[in-house]
Amino acid sequence: MVTSERVEMRRLGSGAVIVVSGGLLGLTALALTVRNGVTEWPYALTFALLIAIGEMVQFRVDRSRNRAPIATSAALGYVLLRPPEVSIPPDLAQVVAVAGLATLVGILPRMLAGLRWDLVVSSRRVLSVAAAAAVFIAVTPSDLYWDGTWLSGIALTGAMLLAVLTAAVMDALVGAGQATEKFNQPFPAALRDEVVIAARIGMAMAISGILLAISTSLLGLWGPPLVVVPLLLTQFAFRRFASAQRTYRTTVRSMSRSTEIAGFSSPGQNGRTSQLAVAMGYDLGLTPARIEALEYAALLSGVGQLALADPSPGGASLLRTREERQRAAEIGASVIERSGVLDHVAEIVRHSNDPYRHGRANNAEIPVESGIVNVALAYEQLVGEGGGQSPDKAMESIGLGIGAEYDPVVVDSLRRVIGRGFRF
Repeated sequence: MVTSERVEMRRLGSGAVIVVSGGLLGLTALALTVRNGVTEWPYALTFALLIAIGEMVQFRVDRSRNRAPIATSAALGYVLLRPPEVSIPPDLAQVVAVAGLATLVGILPRMLAGLRWDLVVSSRRVLSVAAAAAVFIAVTPSDLYWDGTWLSGIALTGAMLLAVLTAAVMDALVGAGQATEKFNQPFPAALRDEVVIAARIGMAMAISGILLAISTSLLGLWGPPLVVVPLLLTQFAFRRFASAQRTYRTTVRSMSRSTEIAGFSSPGQNGRTSQLAVAMGYDLGLTPARIEALEYAALLSGVGQLALADPSPGGASLLRTREERQRAAEIGASVIERSGVLDHVAEIVRHSNDPYRHGRANNAEIPVESGIVNVALAYEQLVGEGGGQSPDKAMESIGLGIGAEYDPVVVDSLRRVIGRGFRF
């Protein structure tokens, strides 16, 4: 993330709990599997290989964490294996052992190559797969398999859907708890974001896992290639999309530096403003899409100043008249609109200097993000390099404008963010 990766956040204690839980579960499952012996070695090795490959080629799409759709689909597929081709379905311990060992094998090359990897996220996948396996084994009788009848087909499909839904719920709850701890985001908002992600990317991985299990159960080891090849093509498309998004964010970041180079803002001012704005966006429970737009708007909020005659001393735009600031905001919004893809960001910038009393207080269509940018910029200019005030003094100054210049809801959010120890 451009600036929100540097959001002030508490140390992630839950990550250690997740890794330890996944590690203990994996070790226990491995010990039980070694004692009881591995059933259906060819299938165990095939799915372990798929999981390991999936971990090696994981990638980041939504900037929240790495995704490994092939590994997730393969692990879920191994959970859901049934006869007739598979004589003995894997038990719970063997599922967890295979998933855990394959995950570690897949992470190791990324570690050695210096690529991004996240043991917490991988441990979450193992825990979710274990939950899915426990539910699937509990609701599926041992004599139920693909025998060609409608009754068995409907029953097995229902059990598979229940299992993958359990994995999704497990991962969403854990992910929401992590987001709450990491970004101080309200738990309901964090859970909402996780559910949206599960409904988009997670659904594709779940369906792929089910198809992988069905094809393998009916066709044997000829089944995995039929499902994995299309999944590889889909992953390639996602990686291209992620690469385009990274280029997009880099371009916005470069644009934001133009005001610093021209002397219309102090060095790092736009980045600090965006950093604070994103922290407030999380605190107010904005969706990921709105937080991204807020981040871009804060970075580009000063672009319109380039059309003014002279820069403000130290880049302090608050020293300009109301008319100059609103004119700069309008010009900046017009420039952003010309990109053709940032209209929502332009709308935020257009109203980022509107006084609350004459703006959002009377017009609910003005986005709250505009008020966030307004407050974040004011705080940065009071506390940052140009102002040098203490956080308490800056909050006191901003407090004098509550209800007139600044949105009370946004100022309360700023107070909470600063109270939790946020510092530039």
